[in-house]
Amino acid sequence: MMNETMKVDRRDAKLALAHIYVAFTALALGGLAGLLQTLVRSGKLQLPAGISYYTILTTHGTLLGLVLTTFFIIGFQFAAISRTAGTLSDRVRFWSWVGFWTMTVGTAMTVFFILTGQASVLYTFYAPLQAHPGFYLGLTLLVVGSWISGFATFAHYARWKKEHPGKASPLLTFMAVTNMALWLVCTLGVAATVLFQLLPWSLGFVDRINILVSRTLFWYFGHPLVYFWLLPAYMVWYVCIPKIIGGKIFSDSLARLAFILFLFLSIPVGFHHQLLEPGITPFWKFVQVVLTFMVVIPSLMTAFAMFATFEAYGRSKGATGLFGWLRKLPWGDARFFAPFVGMVFFIPAGAGGIINASHQMDQVVHNTMWVTGHFHLTVATTVVLTFFGAAYWLVPHLSGRVMTKAMNRLAIIQAVVWAIGMSFMSGSMHFEGLLGAPRRSAFSTYGNSPQALEWIPYQIAQAVGGTILFIGIILVLVIITNLAFFAPKGETEFPVAEAAEPQERAALALENWKLWIGITVALILIAYTVPFIDMIQNAPPGSKGYKLW
Repeated sequence: MMNETMKVDRRDAKLALAHIYVAFTALALGGLAGLLQTLVRSGKLQLPAGISYYTILTTHGTLLGLVLTTFFIIGFQFAAISRTAGTLSDRVRFWSWVGFWTMTVGTAMTVFFILTGQASVLYTFYAPLQAHPGFYLGLTLLVVGSWISGFATFAHYARWKKEHPGKASPLLTFMAVTNMALWLVCTLGVAATVLFQLLPWSLGFVDRINILVSRTLFWYFGHPLVYFWLLPAYMVWYVCIPKIIGGKIFSDSLARLAFILFLFLSIPVGFHHQLLEPGITPFWKFVQVVLTFMVVIPSLMTAFAMFATFEAYGRSKGATGLFGWLRKLPWGDARFFAPFVGMVFFIPAGAGGIINASHQMDQVVHNTMWVTGHFHLTVATTVVLTFFGAAYWLVPHLSGRVMTKAMNRLAIIQAVVWAIGMSFMSGSMHFEGLLGAPRRSAFSTYGNSPQALEWIPYQIAQAVGGTILFIGIILVLVIITNLAFFAPKGETEFPVAEAAEPQERAALALENWKLWIGITVALILIAYTVPFIDMIQNAPPGSKGYKLW
C-alpha cells in the first residue's frame, strides 16, 4: 500500500518519536559533557568529586557519536519508509519496538558504567584501556538492537517489492535500506572485537588480546560509521530539501547510484585511520587509501546534484547571472537554512578529510587536535545541523503540530549560533593540532611546558566556542520540546520531492542487491584478507591465547 499523500501512521509516528526523544536526551547530556571538556582543557575549571576528565570525554563521544546519531537516524528512517512505502505491518512494528528497547537498555548500561568511572576508555575504547564488562555488554545490546531495526526495515522493503513487482522502490525507502545495509556490514567489525576480544578479556577469561586486530576491527567499523551518519543527511538533501524550496530532485537515478557507491567504498578503507601503525604493510595501506579517495566520486555527485537543484529552482523564479539563483532560496525558512549551513561547513570538512587520508600529510596531524576538529566539522556540524533542520518538520509532523513563526526565527538564530560556536571551536582545534597538541588529552597532562603554553589561546577559544555551542544546544532543546508538546495543533508536511525526470527503468536496475552486496563483500575481502592473516600469524608472543585472536 502506498502512502505518498498521507501522514505517517500514528502508530509508526510513536515509534519514530521514541527514537528521537532518546536522541535529544543524549544531545543534552553529551553536550554538557562537551562543555565541561572545553572548560577543563582551558584551565578554567577543575572537575569536582574526583571526576576524571576522561570520564566526561568518554561520555561526550559515546552519547553524541553513537547514541544521538544512531537513534535519530533509525527513527527518521522508520518515519521515511512509513511515509513513502506505506504503514508498517504489525509484525515489523513489533520487532522495531524490540530493537528500540534493546538499544535503549544497552545505552543505559553503557552510560551507567561510564558515569560511575568504570569505563573511561574514550569513544574508541582502544585496548589496553579496559572497561567494566557491563560497558561492553551495553555496547553489544546497542548494536544488536540496531540490527533488529535494520532487519525490520528490510522486511518492510521486501513487502513493498512483493506488492509492487517490476517497480522501483520509493527513493527515500531505497536510501534507508542502503544505509542499514552499510550499517549491518560495518558493525560486524565492532561486534567481533567486543564479543570475541574485549568482553572475554574484561571478564578475565584471557590475559591478553591482539591489540592490532582489535584496532583494525574497530576502524573497519569506525570509518563507515561516518557514512552511516552522512547518508541520512544526504537523504534530507536529495529528497526533502528540494520539496521545501519548491523545486524537484535533479536526478532520481544519480541519487541511487551515489548511495550504492557509498556502500561499496566506505567500508574497505579503515587502514587510512591506521597509517602510522606498525604491523600493516605499506602496500595494503596504499590499497585502502586509493579506495578512500574514490569516495570523492559520490561526494562530488551529491554536491553537483544539490547545487543543480538550487540553480534550477532559482532560474525557474527568474534568477539571472552566475549566482543570481542564491537570492531566490528561502533563507527565512529554518528547515532549509540549517541544513544549508551544514552543507557549507562540509566544504572545509571534506578538504580536511583529504589531508587525513593522505599518507604524507597525515603524519603531520595524526592523533592531534586537528582530527578532533575535523570530526566536529563533519558529524557535529554538517550532520547535526541537517538533523536539526529535519527535526523542525519531522517532529511536528509526527506529533500533529505546526512550527510557529517565533519558533522558526529561534531555529534560524540557533543555526547561526551553532555556526559561530563551531567556527571558534573547530577552527582553534585545527590550529592547535598543527602546533602538535595531542587529542584525547587534558591540558593538565602537559603542565607549563613551553609547547603547552603555545596551545593556551586555542584552548581558551575552544572554551568560548563550546560555551556558544551549549547555548545552541539549549535553543534546539527548547524548539524540539515546543514542537513535540506545546506547539499549536495542526498538519505539518513530510516533504518528499518528485524527480525532475523520473527514470523508472534505470532506478529499478540499481536495486540489484545481490550484485551490490556481492561487490561490497569482494572489496572487503580484497582489502582485509591478507593483512588480517598477517596480523594473526605475526602477532607478538602472548597475544594469541584466545582462539584466532
